[in-house]
Amino acid sequence: MQTTREAPTAEPRSISEGGTRPGSGAGIVVDSLEHAFADRRVIDTLDLRAAPREVLGLVGPSGCGKSTLLELIAGLREPTRGSIAIGGGTSPDARLRRCAYMPQRDLLLPWLSAIDNAGLALRNRGVRRAAARRAAAPLFERFGLAGFERARPAELSGGMRQRVAFLRTLLAGKPALLLDEPFAGLDAITRAEMQEWLSAALEAEPRTAILVTHDVEEALYLSDRVVVLSARPGRAVAELSAPAPRDHPRTAAVTASAFTAVRERALAALAEGSR
Repeated sequence: MQTTREAPTAEPRSISEGGTRPGSGAGIVVDSLEHAFADRRVIDTLDLRAAPREVLGLVGPSGCGKSTLLELIAGLREPTRGSIAIGGGTSPDARLRRCAYMPQRDLLLPWLSAIDNAGLALRNRGVRRAAARRAAAPLFERFGLAGFERARPAELSGGMRQRVAFLRTLLAGKPALLLDEPFAGLDAITRAEMQEWLSAALEAEPRTAILVTHDVEEALYLSDRVVVLSARPGRAVAELSAPAPRDHPRTAAVTASAFTAVRERALAALAEGSR
């Protein structure tokens, strides 16, 4: 029987190289953004800035356009009005080349092992399987997944599946990350553990990131700044600086008086914007 050999390709570059180095010229700029589906306006005159290597949190009520905003930033949709740039790139293709989008569900392929799921972005760029596995292996060790490289998704816990999905996002090598409710489906204990894990992961592999979440505490813990959006059509009603560095233990950070004070301000803005 004849066997087929994979065509040789170059070894993958470091995950800190995706054509643009993470944090180098990777800021995200949204100017006077408006978007509507037919006659239903979902985003209303929104301005946002995320500096290179900054984590910007977005919170708001259901239906305020948070997920649509990430799709617009990623170049998957074009806005009705306004402009978007990632690292200076303004066209949909340029934006898509500069960002990696992690949706709410992990979307792991059930027939692939964890390490092959993590390496999918590299495989899609033509990297051979063995080289993609070599690139992914150090991250499995670093982020607490050592020993589960060959496990199928069905054999992993919800938190472990989310870790694999995030590593897949990192391995795409893009300078900007768009994270849409990455821990929405997890129980409270696992979600708290994953928040602390993601905080450490963003310290170890810095990126410009926009994090969408319904959880004000999660946004404040993981982000440098948090923008509160109103009910549909979404517009910014408050912008708050996170009170504690992300490298603090989560329990200490979220119970500190400065943190709880900012959380109350964010909740008040969220309630006001939902009216």
